[in-house]
Amino acid sequence: MNMYFVAVVLPQHLDEKVLHWKKYMQERYRCKVGLKSPAHITIIPPFWLEENREEELLNDVDTLAKDIKPFVVETADFSAFKPRTIFIGVKKNVYLEQLKRKADDHFSDKEQYKIKKENRPFHPHITIATRDLFKKDFYECWTFFETKEFKESWEATGLSVLRHNKRNWDTIYTAGFTEALGK
Repeated sequence: MNMYFVAVVLPQHLDEKVLHWKKYMQERYRCKVGLKSPAHITIIPPFWLEENREEELLNDVDTLAKDIKPFVVETADFSAFKPRTIFIGVKKNVYLEQLKRKADDHFSDKEQYKIKKENRPFHPHITIATRDLFKKDFYECWTFFETKEFKESWEATGLSVLRHNKRNWDTIYTAGFTEALGK
């Protein structure tokens, strides 16, 4: 079995800007978890799936993506889930919320994925440091980040599937949104 998740992955030039902050956290606070995946906004959190079902997953992501039009995403500086996570906030976005709702509906109806709708509200964000940020370091770190700006925008043009390779997350497939495919 492999572990997967579904996300909106940031364009390369923004991934590099986010990577700068992830590396800062590694050098200063020994945080490595954030470095294990490209910059992204999680739509469907990690789940296990049998390897022989991967093609079916990719087809389902294609089906979902074909009904989505590209949309603009804007960041909202740094924020935190106190006392363990530092992230880049994402401005409220009706299109991102619709994508999350459609993805939840699309995948929760399919028994093979064993994906349940989350009870907590959708809070789109781009993680910088998380599980390996010690509580004792959080407040020092947060004092630094709470005054920093991160204002970027980009057009989300697809939905990606990431697979865990036992060390990191690899983007294995991106289904383009309808307009991004020129339809």
